[in-house]
Amino acid sequence: MANPLQEQLIKAGLASKQQVHNAKKDKNKQKKQQGSKKLKVDETKLKAQQAAKEKAERDRELNKRKEEEARKKAISAEINDLIIKNALKRSDDYEIAYNFEHRGKVKRIYINEELKQRIINGELGIARIEGRYELVPKLIAEKIQQRNEKRIVLFTEEEKREDENDPYAEFKIPDDLTW
Repeated sequence: MANPLQEQLIKAGLASKQQVHNAKKDKNKQKKQQGSKKLKVDETKLKAQQAAKEKAERDRELNKRKEEEARKKAISAEINDLIIKNALKRSDDYEIAYNFEHRGKVKRIYINEELKQRIINGELGIARIEGRYELVPKLIAEKIQQRNEKRIVLFTEEEKREDENDPYAEFKIPDDLTW
């Protein structure tokens, strides 16, 4: 026995060899458990660090989305402001129903003959605001189109070009035809 205290206890009769052996065994078990606890603590630290990294990544992603949504809202508010300030006044007694296509659906607004000619000539654009359509000057329509092309309908010269292979090219559709 390497421990003089244990030898003295055995000689004094206060402890037996079996008790000393059990004490050594318990001491060795505790040392082993402390070593495994360190490994567990290290694993726990690693897991905590990994979780912190993942949370930080999720937070960054969430912040990006929030910033993108805020940017879109700001653009939408700017577009609404442009439309409200520059929309041409239309009266409720306009009789000409002007049909146009927007995002795959046929829409209708009521206008007069002068506004119809200005739309056909490409001087006006049709802008969507809060579910309704308003007429805006071409310059404003182009600004809106730069910010969000889904909110504007522009009639340009490109749309007026005729197809050379069109078999019905000689049969012109009158401008005053309504459908």
